[in-house]
Amino acid sequence: MSFAPQIKIPATYMRGGTSKGVFFKLDDLPQAAQQAGKVRDQLLLRVIGSPDPYGKQIDGMGGASSSTSKTVILAKSTQPDHDVDYLFGQVSIDQPFVDWSGNCGNLTAAVGSFAISNGLVDAERIPENGICTVRIWQVNIEKTIIAHVPMTNGQVQETGDFELDGVTFPAAEVAIEFLDPADDGDEGGAMFPTGNVVDTLDVPEIGIFQATFINAGIPTIFLNAEDIGYEGTELQDAINGDAQALARFETIRAYGAKQMGLIQDIAEAEKRQHTPKIAFVSKPKSYTSSSGKDIQSQDVDLLVRALSMGKLHHAMMGTAAVAIGTAAAIPGTLVNLAAGGGAREAVRFGHPSGTLRVGAQAIQENGQWVVKKAVMSRSARVLMEGWVRIPEDSLK
Repeated sequence: MSFAPQIKIPATYMRGGTSKGVFFKLDDLPQAAQQAGKVRDQLLLRVIGSPDPYGKQIDGMGGASSSTSKTVILAKSTQPDHDVDYLFGQVSIDQPFVDWSGNCGNLTAAVGSFAISNGLVDAERIPENGICTVRIWQVNIEKTIIAHVPMTNGQVQETGDFELDGVTFPAAEVAIEFLDPADDGDEGGAMFPTGNVVDTLDVPEIGIFQATFINAGIPTIFLNAEDIGYEGTELQDAINGDAQALARFETIRAYGAKQMGLIQDIAEAEKRQHTPKIAFVSKPKSYTSSSGKDIQSQDVDLLVRALSMGKLHHAMMGTAAVAIGTAAAIPGTLVNLAAGGGAREAVRFGHPSGTLRVGAQAIQENGQWVVKKAVMSRSARVLMEGWVRIPEDSLK
């Protein structure tokens, strides 16, 4: 009996923010995978090691969590005044599909440095020393993101003293600007898809909750922690070790997705794991983070816990941080009220791994809230580069 050989594909394994993923240049992929469709999805699933009924992704590059089951495809931009087109695929761990419905804000921090190092940014735009401004077109959500990447002696500077809670070692700071991060009226409607900053969410057999539905960074459902029986200080084990709690969150997420207009039937949520996110907020409280760091109530404006791909995130998704900053800037949202209410241009929130600061400026235009930009800092570095290998028949 003969078996198909393995093929090798140029790839780079990178950390961006509190996530890791496998990065590809579009033209390095096999020809059939350079277009969206079954072959591309099959390739990425096999690279990451999904679907895995054991939930470990042992036979692939995935790390068995939503933060590490990620893929990125980059190409020189086809958009005017942009350097790179950035396509993100969230790979399901236990099911055979790739979710293309949203962005990864954390991996955005690595896009700029990859683009510079791999010839996707014109040489005349790259300073020998200083900051290289990389103009990113985020293909999934059709938005512009600006990455400010430090350069030293013509090379991307990856080492530094910037500390990011949720990441063990310090690195160089990469400032990220998400321009016009709110939805502009396509799928799911405008920034507030229901037209309200607070809604009532009725989930059969579970309860009736106040909720803020927002499309900014990534579609997100915000709830009050106390309304669902939590303090807002919870770490991963308190949620992820409770199968009933996870099922409850998923049901709430599905009904919220329908109310946001993202799905038409509750059953559709099963095939749309990446969006919307669901999060719960509370007023500042002191707690001990997952690393043992004491977070004092006076050091944060509010607490936020968010779930991704059905599990409580160990820190905070970058796109959800954009949603938090945007919602905090708009008076009356649950996020804004948890932070004390009123006008604000930045918040520092507590998450399971520590704290994060995100800024956003909100204004009203023609009676509607508009956010022009959200800003936060992350870090990124190359972990490994070379080739990934997959069996040739994976593409069939």
